[in-house]
Amino acid sequence: MNIGVLGAGQLGRMLALAGYPLGHTFRFYDTAPPESLPPAAQLAPYVNGRFDDLAALDAFAAGCDVVTYEFENVPVGAAMHMAESRPVYPPPRALEVSQDRMAEKALFASLGIPTPRFAPVDSVDDLASAIAKTGLPAVLKTRRLGYDGKGQAVVRGVPEAAAAAARLGGCNLILESLVAFERELSAIATRGRDGTTVIYPICENTHHEGILRCTLAPSPGASSAAAEQAHRHVAAILDHLDYVGTLAVEFFDTGDGLLANEMAPRVHNTGHWTIEGCRTSQFENHIRAVTGLPLGSVEPLGHCAMVNIIGRAPAADDMLRLGAKVHLYGKEPRPGRKIGHATIVASSASELAGPLEALRGLVLAANQGERI
Repeated sequence: MNIGVLGAGQLGRMLALAGYPLGHTFRFYDTAPPESLPPAAQLAPYVNGRFDDLAALDAFAAGCDVVTYEFENVPVGAAMHMAESRPVYPPPRALEVSQDRMAEKALFASLGIPTPRFAPVDSVDDLASAIAKTGLPAVLKTRRLGYDGKGQAVVRGVPEAAAAAARLGGCNLILESLVAFERELSAIATRGRDGTTVIYPICENTHHEGILRCTLAPSPGASSAAAEQAHRHVAAILDHLDYVGTLAVEFFDTGDGLLANEMAPRVHNTGHWTIEGCRTSQFENHIRAVTGLPLGSVEPLGHCAMVNIIGRAPAADDMLRLGAKVHLYGKEPRPGRKIGHATIVASSASELAGPLEALRGLVLAANQGERI
């Protein structure tokens, strides 16, 4: 099949790398200028266009058997328009829900999935009632378009909340209680066209300044009860949305249960470890799902650590000497930018610890001591 992908970043690049061995071809559509050579455009034909240009979207879709997307801020209208002529997976409804944090939390609540306390903030006048519902401290977020910690602020008092609301635009916000959690977990699953579902081992994530730095899989700290709860919740979301493709759901593990934070209707950074760490990666299973192929085994191949390379990359040979598998995305380095990741797989958690510490040290040194 010729697979059309909306978006041309590193996730699209890894989708193509997973799909080529299965005999598929790819086309990418994005707003980035061709001369910037987005990561996926380095591997496959690339169309530069606007997402509100329906004629350009039609021309793109005409050369595709199926359409998917690699980032969740694709305008829903564009996905719905393309679905009139081609299969689009995951379903545009999943895209729509994920783009609005209120709609996302409402979906979780409707399915009985616990979340932090939350309330809408449609104007500064709503702050008092929202704070009464969530309590303080809390996190004030834009309802749309925030990622990697952008578009949000922790607030501990009413004046601070008012200032943050003004800074974030004063409307279309959501206030969520600040959760004291033991660890952040993510559940990644793939659902096929026939409803068959596979769920990867629960992984544990470390962030700094809102950006994912490291993922450990399977999670060394999560209980079996927490893993079962995460599996149950992600399966409920997949079935409710009649989902096709890979979905990631992030949870806060409080020690007394899980609280759902957000979902991403696409392959996800916290699942990059599956390329080397599982029988079938999240990228290959996504391609299998959207093209109607049987899903592959998600059996883990050991204890795995994935470290994001942010800013500048260490020398590749130094990482390779540690036994790491290195993935660089063909992006120009700059502070705070994900330009690649490296993965280490070991037979035990104790065997993993030494190489992981050394790998983190290399990334730290390459970025002149910036915490990772």
